[in-house]
Amino acid sequence: MTLLAATPEELARLATDNGFPAFRGRQLFGWIHKRAVLDPSAMTNLPIAFRELVASRGPIVPARAGRTLRSEDGTRKIEIVLEDGARVETVLIPEGPRLTQCISTQVGCAVGCAFCRSGRAGFKRNLTPAEIVAQVHVARAQREPGESLRNVVFMGVGEPLHNLAGTLRALEILGHPDGLDLSSRRVTVSTVGVPRGIARLGEATRGEAALAVSLHAADDATRAELVPGASASLSEIVEAIAAYPLPKRRRCTIEYVLIQGVNDSDADARSLVRLLSNVRIKINLLPLNEHDLTKYQPPSEERVASFQQVLLDKGVSAFVRRRRGADIEAACGQLLALESP
Repeated sequence: MTLLAATPEELARLATDNGFPAFRGRQLFGWIHKRAVLDPSAMTNLPIAFRELVASRGPIVPARAGRTLRSEDGTRKIEIVLEDGARVETVLIPEGPRLTQCISTQVGCAVGCAFCRSGRAGFKRNLTPAEIVAQVHVARAQREPGESLRNVVFMGVGEPLHNLAGTLRALEILGHPDGLDLSSRRVTVSTVGVPRGIARLGEATRGEAALAVSLHAADDATRAELVPGASASLSEIVEAIAAYPLPKRRRCTIEYVLIQGVNDSDADARSLVRLLSNVRIKINLLPLNEHDLTKYQPPSEERVASFQQVLLDKGVSAFVRRRRGADIEAACGQLLALESP
C-alpha cells in the first residue's frame, strides 16, 4: 500500500495491523493531506514508534520537482520527476490568489491528437494513484504567499479515462473531507470521449465529478484526422454525455480546439449545434496553441468570433478560453515532459 494514495480506512488498518489504535492511521491521513506534513518526524501527535513505522516505508511522495518555468502571465509549469525517472508535467494557473492546477494521469498518451505535443512520443505507462496525487503535493512548494489551490483539472498529459482506476482513486483522495476536501465542483475530468469510461466515472462519482469532453470536430471524418487514437464515434460519445448523471443546473463542458481551415467554419459551428442539441452543455473554444510538432495553424480572431457567434445565436453557451502560459509551452496541447538539461 502506498501511503499517499491510501484512504483513512486503509491507514487505520495499517495502524491496527501493527499494534496501534485505528485512529492513528486517520491522524496520519490528516497530517499528509490536510496539513501537508510529509516528514513523519514532524507528526508530533503520533507515537514515536508509529512515526518510525511510517518512515520505514520510504518517502511519502513518490515524485519530486524538476525544472520549473514561469510565464509572463504568472502560469507555472513544473516538471514532475517520478521514482523510475519518467517525467510528466503539471501546471499552476493563477486567478488572483486562487490557483487552478492541471495534472497528468499518464506518461505519454495513446490518443495522439494531431495538434497536441503530449502524445507524440507515444504511450509509456499509467501513473499510479499516488503519482497523480503527488503532483498536488509537489506543486505546493511553487505557491506564492497567500495563494491557495481552488480547482484541479485532469487535463495534463494522458487520457484520464484510459487510467480510470488511478483517476478514481485520486479523485477519492483529493476530495476526502479529512484531507484536501476539494469540492466536486472544483474538480474536472477531461476526456477525448471514452463512452465506457464516462459511464463508469458517472457511476463511481454519482455524476459529481465535473465532466469535460474534447470533441474538436462535428463530423467523424474530421475527428478521425484530429483525434486518431479515439475509437468511439461522435454519436456514441454524445449518447454517453446524455446518460451522464449530471446534477441539476450543471452542464458538461465541450472542449473544441479551433484549427484554421479544418474545423473552424460557420458550417462546422452549425453542425456542432445540431450534434449537441439534446445534451446539457457549454462550449469552450480554444484557438490552436502553436508548437513545433504540429502542421496546423490557429484561425484568425475574426474567424473565432464568427464561429462563437453562430453558437450564441443558436442559444448555446460558448466561451473563448483565454490562453495561459503559451510562452512556456504550458497551454492546452503544448505539454511535453521536459528533458533534463
